[in-house]
Amino acid sequence: MHIDLSFNELNWLAIIVAAISAFALGGLWYSPVLFVKVWMRETGITEESAKSANMVKIFGLSFLLAMLAAILLGLFLGHDAGGGVGASSGFLIGLGTIFTFLGITYLFERRSLAHFLVNASYGVAALTLMGFIIGVWQ
Repeated sequence: MHIDLSFNELNWLAIIVAAISAFALGGLWYSPVLFVKVWMRETGITEESAKSANMVKIFGLSFLLAMLAAILLGLFLGHDAGGGVGASSGFLIGLGTIFTFLGITYLFERRSLAHFLVNASYGVAALTLMGFIIGVWQ
């Protein structure tokens, strides 16, 4: 297996949109609509303690990390992957890396299954969505 694209050949609009999609999905995932109550309970973060966080740093670095993930996924997918291949590749990469390695970490740190499932499933869902977007636009 080799990487099919160079950085110059990436569709940068697709990369940026994919990173934004992961960021937006995270906003929904960790919101009252979905899993914020479970996540806050499991992490011990309260609404008060969240207010003291450096949100510029957290959101800024999170977006940079989402960009890195999108770039690497774009390099992996190459040209003409299509939405189906992109989504299934993103899903399998997420399941094979994020889900497994977070699982190992959470076992050693003795974190709860609920905490693991919220965080690991977000990573898998985000990579699936990013893979679809990049696959369609690359």
